[in-house]
Amino acid sequence: MKQYGKKRIFFGCLAAAMAVGLLAGGLWWSGRAEPTFARLTHQTLIIDPGHGGEDGGAVSASGQAESQINLAIARSLDQLMGFYGVPAVMTRTEDISIHDPSAETLREKKVSDLKNRVALINSIPNATLISIHQNASPDPSHRGFQVFYGDQALSQPLAQAVQQALTEVLSPEKERAVQSVSSSVYLMNHISCRSILVECGFVSNVQEDQLLQEPAYQRKLAMTLASCYLTAGSAQEGGSFV
Repeated sequence: MKQYGKKRIFFGCLAAAMAVGLLAGGLWWSGRAEPTFARLTHQTLIIDPGHGGEDGGAVSASGQAESQINLAIARSLDQLMGFYGVPAVMTRTEDISIHDPSAETLREKKVSDLKNRVALINSIPNATLISIHQNASPDPSHRGFQVFYGDQALSQPLAQAVQQALTEVLSPEKERAVQSVSSSVYLMNHISCRSILVECGFVSNVQEDQLLQEPAYQRKLAMTLASCYLTAGSAQEGGSFV
């Protein structure tokens, strides 16, 4: 519990540092062509809460649908982006599937939902996608987060920044390397923008399931994602970092 308390303090400091850093950055860039944060307002963060509606995704150890946990974290991230004045779009704002009305079976709805997400993402210029998911395993001892990236040159630096931040802040004893997303992940393989997919934890693990359903922990995850986007992931120009 002492470690948990230290992490609460850390996140309070992180929030203050983010605010002060952005202010200082604006002052430091005074008189120059354009501050880094100003460039952020020319970009859009697309926040994708995975699954939704009839497609609930994985079921947690306590019976909670993954889609609802994804949405809670996504909403927190969206609120943080609003606080910093960064344009953000959520692929869904409710626990629903965004399939076409003509889709009838669950499979048809899932396919339609994914295609509609892809169309939405590809319609937004200068975008970065953060897709939020939860993991599950037949082995209930598995826990921890994992970050995957789409296009390597465009997305890997942001994925590495997020993985490192999550590890240092939330689980320093559990290190994992970022990975390229599997070719079976339809959404990530049919979009052209910078993109990462974050498996925030294993809902099949009893302890992690409890954490992932706590609003305070959900906000910590969102704050970590926000801080990485505002710093390491914010300076995308022409497909590179400056």
